[in-house]
Amino acid sequence: MRGTPTVLHLDMDAFYAAVEQAAKPSLRGKPVIVGGLGPRGVVATASYEARVFGVHSAMPMAQARRLCPNAAYLTPRFGLYRRVSEVVMGLLRELSPLVEPLSLDEAFVDLQAGGAAGETGRWSADAARAVGERLRRDIRAVTGLCGSVGLAGSKMLAKIASEQAKPDGLVVISPGTERALLAPMPVRTLPGVGPATAQTLRRSGIATVGEIAEAGEAELVRLLGRAHGGALYTMARGIDERPVVAERDAKSVSAEDTFDTDLTDRARIQAEIARLADRCVARLRAAGRSGRTVVVKIRSYDFSTLTRSETLRGPTDDPAVVREAAARLVGGVDTTAGVRLLGVGVSGLADFTQEDLFAQAGTRAAGLLGADRPPSPAPPAVGGPAAGRETWEVRHWLPGLDIRHARYGPGWVQGSGLGRVTVRFEQPGSPPGRVRTFAVDDPELEPSEPLPPWGGQASEPAIRPNVMSSSEAGAAAPGTPSP
Repeated sequence: MRGTPTVLHLDMDAFYAAVEQAAKPSLRGKPVIVGGLGPRGVVATASYEARVFGVHSAMPMAQARRLCPNAAYLTPRFGLYRRVSEVVMGLLRELSPLVEPLSLDEAFVDLQAGGAAGETGRWSADAARAVGERLRRDIRAVTGLCGSVGLAGSKMLAKIASEQAKPDGLVVISPGTERALLAPMPVRTLPGVGPATAQTLRRSGIATVGEIAEAGEAELVRLLGRAHGGALYTMARGIDERPVVAERDAKSVSAEDTFDTDLTDRARIQAEIARLADRCVARLRAAGRSGRTVVVKIRSYDFSTLTRSETLRGPTDDPAVVREAAARLVGGVDTTAGVRLLGVGVSGLADFTQEDLFAQAGTRAAGLLGADRPPSPAPPAVGGPAAGRETWEVRHWLPGLDIRHARYGPGWVQGSGLGRVTVRFEQPGSPPGRVRTFAVDDPELEPSEPLPPWGGQASEPAIRPNVMSSSEAGAAAPGTPSP
C-alpha cells in the first residue's frame, strides 16, 4: 500500500449514452438508452436521465421500454466509441506511461510512474488531486464528456473512490482512512464477490466489509477456501498490492451476434458465420495479431451453448482461412432446432503469420486456401455494419446510425418502418436539427461515417490536451484551490 493517493482510476460517466448525447444535440438532457433494439436485445448503457426511471446496464431492452417508453433507443456505434476512447486514453498517457485500460471507458493510471512531483520529489494528496481535477477539465474540453476520478493508494480503493465520485466528480481516499471507509460497505463492494459468494457470507451473518475483517482469516478460509478467503480478508482490511500494468496481452479475439428470430436455414447460418469470421479477422488485424485456433460458438433456441474449435498448423490472419475453418466447424453441428446466437473467435494469438496456407487438412487439393473460391457475399452496408444482414432482410435503417442526404447533409436515423425512414439533420456543435421523412429506398440517402462529438471532423481533435505534468502539480499543489 502506498502512503500517498497516486493510483488514479478514471470511469467515464454513462459513456456510450454520453457520446450519443454529445454527438446529437437534440438528445442532450434527455433519456438515452443504447443497446440491442431487437426483442432479445439488452441495455448496454443508459444515460443518467434514463436511470431515474430504473433503467440500467444488462437489463432486457423490453423491460427498459416499459420503464422509460419516451427515451431515445439507439443502436451502438462501437467504432465511434473506440475513437473517443483513444483520445481519452491519450490524455491519460500524458500523465504517466503506466496506464492500464480495463475497457473503452475505464482505466487505472500510476501517477508515480509519471515523474517526480515537484522539487521535493514526493507526491502529496494535494498534488494528486490537482492532477485529477485538471484531467477532468481536459477530458471535457477535448471530448465534451464527463469522467469521474478516484485517487487512492491502491487499485481497489481508487475504483471505489471513482464510484463514490459519480457522476462527474473526484474523490480522494487519504491513506490511513481505508478501513473506516470500507467497514460499512456491503460485501459486494470488494472485487471477486459475486452473488454466490455474497450469499455464502450472508448465511454466516456477514453482510459488510467490516464484518469480513472481524470474522478473521481462518473463518473466511473455512467458508470460501484458502485462496478466495485469504484474498477477501486482505482486501477487507484495505490492503491491495496489485500494480498498475500497462500492457494486457489479449488471449483471443472474437465477434458474435444474437438474432431477433432463431435461424434454421443452413445457408443463412453459413452466411452469418462467414460474416462473423470477416469481422473477427478485421479486429485481429487491427490489433496487429494472428491466431492459430479458430473457435465457433453456437447458442440454441433453448439457451444451451456449445463451442467447437480447430487448431491450424500455424497462426494466420487470412480471412479465407478463418472462414473455411469456421464453416467446417458449424457444419458439423445440428442446428435444425434453431440458433439464437453465433460467434467466431480466434485464439492462440501471435505477432506473426504462417506463410503456409495449407493449414487445414482436406483443403490441399484446392491450392492456396480459398484461392479458387469466390469471396463470401458481403452484406449491403445499409445503416451501418450491423444493418441489412446479407440479402436476407429488406433494406432498412437502424435508429441512431449515421446517414447523409444529398441535399440536406449529415444526420442520424431517428426511426424507420412501413417503408419510411425518419432522419434528424444535425451534427455535433449545431443546434437541434429538423426532422424529415423519406422512403427507405430514397436514392439520395446513404450511410455515412460517424461525426465525433468534438465537431464535424472525422479525425481526432486538432487541439492538444493541456494536462498538468507531475512536476507542475507538485509545484502548484500547496495551497492550490480545487478548480
